[in-house]
Amino acid sequence: MRRHRRVKILATLGPASQEPEIVEQLFHAGADVFRINMSHTSHDSMRERIATIRAIEARNGRPIGILIDLQGPKLRIGEFAETAIELKKGALFGLDGDKTPGDISRVHLPHPEILRALEPGHVVLIDDGKVRLKIESVSANGAMARVLVGGKISNRKGVSLPDTDVPVSAMTPKDQSDLEAGLNAGVDWVAVSFVQRPEDIAAVKKIAAGRALVLAKIEKPQAISRLAEIMEVSDALMVARGDLGVEMPVEKVPGLQKRITRMARRYGKPVVVATQMLESMISAPVPTRAEVSDVATAVYEGADAIMLSAESAAGQFPIESVAMMNRIAEEIEADDIHRAILNAQRDTPEATGADAIAVAARDVAETLDLRAICALTSSGSTAFRISRERPRAPILALTPDINTARRLALGWGVHPIVTEDAREGDDIAARACKIAVDEGFAGEGERIIVVAGLPFGTPGATNMLRIAFTGTGR
Repeated sequence: MRRHRRVKILATLGPASQEPEIVEQLFHAGADVFRINMSHTSHDSMRERIATIRAIEARNGRPIGILIDLQGPKLRIGEFAETAIELKKGALFGLDGDKTPGDISRVHLPHPEILRALEPGHVVLIDDGKVRLKIESVSANGAMARVLVGGKISNRKGVSLPDTDVPVSAMTPKDQSDLEAGLNAGVDWVAVSFVQRPEDIAAVKKIAAGRALVLAKIEKPQAISRLAEIMEVSDALMVARGDLGVEMPVEKVPGLQKRITRMARRYGKPVVVATQMLESMISAPVPTRAEVSDVATAVYEGADAIMLSAESAAGQFPIESVAMMNRIAEEIEADDIHRAILNAQRDTPEATGADAIAVAARDVAETLDLRAICALTSSGSTAFRISRERPRAPILALTPDINTARRLALGWGVHPIVTEDAREGDDIAARACKIAVDEGFAGEGERIIVVAGLPFGTPGATNMLRIAFTGTGR
């Protein structure tokens, strides 16, 4: 099964898409990777969904990526004596360690480490920013804040801290349990929520130990300030615009999306644009024109993947949402402006043999109008490096490892195929030509380019580039 677009679609599974037949329809509509949100999924349900996806994969002969999204630390206020209160602008309101039910003057914040980290001038957001406080004073017992934006707040509402370096790990005990369960079930990607520092990613990668790749969700101002460091240790990134737009002024989010997308391209790391892309399709069969433009912007910018959340997880039109996103992406990628933008974003390759070969493969393929770039890869690194160059020619990633193929399902322009490992140069050239024809990327007698590493089977040894004619393997 061949997609007629380069950007990938990541669809979230949920109540609206838990039946196997719906999941398969989502796949045929265009989903390349499925997201399982561990905030709302038990381990048993996760395993059932993974089994469903693997069965679809086997029936269709196409590697499918699976990503689990860890919940991360959820900060919440305590409870009120009367369930809810109405805060007025300008009033004083306390956050403290007292478990007594709250009232109009104070409430329990059951996170002592947060109370210790608050400082005068820090902003505290409650209920996705609907209520806005500013800390005026701190003491051993808690903090006193001035209400900047009032409103109604009720029991256990969420707390966001855009100015505070939260002294807690991005992984909670629940996340550690979910991570181990996901790794044992064979997931391909792990998304880490509320990343603040590179150490948050390093901790997850240490546990994953190569069993899955790790994606950093960029949704906190603290992560923006250390973006380069986080990119360095991450395998991929997600522009998580929902929480990012709560903790930062919403007018800054579009610029940050472009900055993160372009920086990820420079680093050669896949980047996903997420949240509210086709939000109205939760309850409507067609999106708004603004939503179509939003999806188009992410595609024009060269994002590796675009994601559906509630649209496919809980909406009334999950299949239509994926199909719509697929059509938008195909239309944008057919626009000459799309190619012009991608070319304008090209950056200097790193001084490595693999990057030099990747750039050369792109240039040779474009100069000679070759039908495909076939990359022999064991770890997936070669295919990701070629993907970084955003070539015109599609990228066929030939790998003997099904796990590598599934991970590559997230990469821009990458069509992963599981095949036997190569024995020598003529063997891989002949096999690459046959696969390119069989998969519909080239016709008999057309040319492709083959990229591999010698000796074969050695990760990170990309050093060979060869032009071959389909039908001959020469």
